[in-house]
Amino acid sequence: MARILITSAIPYINGIKHLGNLVGSQLPADLYARYMRGRGHEVMFICATDEHGTPAELAAAKAGKPVEDYCAEMHQVQKDLANGFRLSFDYFGRSSSARNHALTQHFAGALAANGFIEEVTEKQVFSVDDNRFLPDRYITGTCPNCGYTGARGDQCEECTKQLDPTDLINPRSTISGSTNLEVRETKHLYLKQRALRDEIEGWIDSKTDWPVLTTSIAKKWLNDGDGLQDRGITRDLYWGVPVKKGDEPWPGMEGKVFYVWFDAPIEYIAGTAEWADANGLDDAAWQRWWRTDKGASDVRYVQFMGKDNVPFHTLSFPATIMGSREPWKLVDYIKSFNYLNYDGGQFSTSQGRGVFMDQALSILPADYWRWWLLSHAPENSDSEFTWENFQASVNKDLADVLGNFVSRVTKFAKSKLGETVPAGGTFGPMETALIADLGARVRDYETHMEAMDIRKAAGELRAIWVAGNEYLQAAAPWSAVKTDLAQAEAIVRLALNLIRVYAILSRPFIPDAAGAMMAAMGSDDWTWPSDMSEAIRALPPGHAFSVPENLFRKITDEERADWQARFAGVRA
Repeated sequence: MARILITSAIPYINGIKHLGNLVGSQLPADLYARYMRGRGHEVMFICATDEHGTPAELAAAKAGKPVEDYCAEMHQVQKDLANGFRLSFDYFGRSSSARNHALTQHFAGALAANGFIEEVTEKQVFSVDDNRFLPDRYITGTCPNCGYTGARGDQCEECTKQLDPTDLINPRSTISGSTNLEVRETKHLYLKQRALRDEIEGWIDSKTDWPVLTTSIAKKWLNDGDGLQDRGITRDLYWGVPVKKGDEPWPGMEGKVFYVWFDAPIEYIAGTAEWADANGLDDAAWQRWWRTDKGASDVRYVQFMGKDNVPFHTLSFPATIMGSREPWKLVDYIKSFNYLNYDGGQFSTSQGRGVFMDQALSILPADYWRWWLLSHAPENSDSEFTWENFQASVNKDLADVLGNFVSRVTKFAKSKLGETVPAGGTFGPMETALIADLGARVRDYETHMEAMDIRKAAGELRAIWVAGNEYLQAAAPWSAVKTDLAQAEAIVRLALNLIRVYAILSRPFIPDAAGAMMAAMGSDDWTWPSDMSEAIRALPPGHAFSVPENLFRKITDEERADWQARFAGVRA
């Protein structure tokens, strides 16, 4: 039995996430966690809400609430939606937790002690009317390159030119609209990433099994332009982790907080500590996952994230851990994803374009979305959600293939042979061939799941469902029951057992339907079908079963058209 630590990139607190966010981190992480638990491994699956930084303050102000209250409310909203999508976190924490405050301050102190923190005096834009320094992205004005009037202080979205706030023409505060801006000096802490460059590069080069997407992004940031840069880890903000060296004050840093990118990934560790606290366990319980001197050396650590998060997880967070010179666990594998686009464009919160997690659950159960998103995961390139594709996938894969098999078998068995697994007949050449085929396919499915090739795994699972349908069609128990009752009973016995096998194999993708299939078979035995010949006989003759409610309903053309119009948003 292996020990597997799984983290998903933590979602930001300011709002409900869309389906692209979900499939880019949390959902595939859950798939992997469920699969590994199903294979009998010990799993720790951690996620949290990312709660610090200016966007949280602004979102709270817009909602008319103190930022602490706003974050607490939105944490619960996101936690409830995660439960709605059946995300099986061992713990869903908060980056604003006391544990994360303490660990962030601890890492900063260790980095400083080892010479990896530098104090830098820099010039930043100060809004007199807002009485605060403004992060670059909260300053807008006219781009000096293309004339776009909504350019941000870090980049013009129109012409993509990189900018400094002082480059803008007629700059103004995004917070208040004030043009009463000044350039003032302020002192900040920088993580000296360049001093760790060779260590980071050697570590990345050792990860020969990483996806090309992950490695290419990491090396681009390492080598392009001026290469890896030192990076500010503090901000002049109210909301965040106060700047300290461990428990000690940091002279000259009074009133400042750590930058959100610095404290957010540390929450992976803190969240595991929060899990231990919530379960009344001591520090040894979480340290065995994170400290190589406390038992974590045999842990396999896997991270899941969208490609925009790769630089922080391949460079900055490893720099934090390496620079501490303490025996913390570094990630073993990073599964990164491209973007999911929406129906010919992009998801847009501001335009209300696309399907967001709460909206998705309001129209269909979680399994419908889980299946489509995972079977179309943007692994090797960006993928696109279209309502036509979604409808076709649900209707064909879930309703026609899996749902139809379960319905046909259980209804026929009950009406013709009773409500227990029939005892007659023996398996012949057709059944022997099916068992061999299924055994080989399950091995392929395992290979894809262990490699985190999600679309390939989904394709193999669907092929396993199809094999059962093809067998049922060829064996034709509805004909055999008229001429050879024993043969019909053998066919149905195999098919009922196959429903249980489908429940086990399908559980990582569609857990609710899997639970319904297992319950209908009157079983709670989730033993992985390592030996198909045994698995196909797990439900003995005389074992009671029931006919489940329809596992999946089809999406009508009228529904599809209505949803497509409802979630089209207002195009700019």
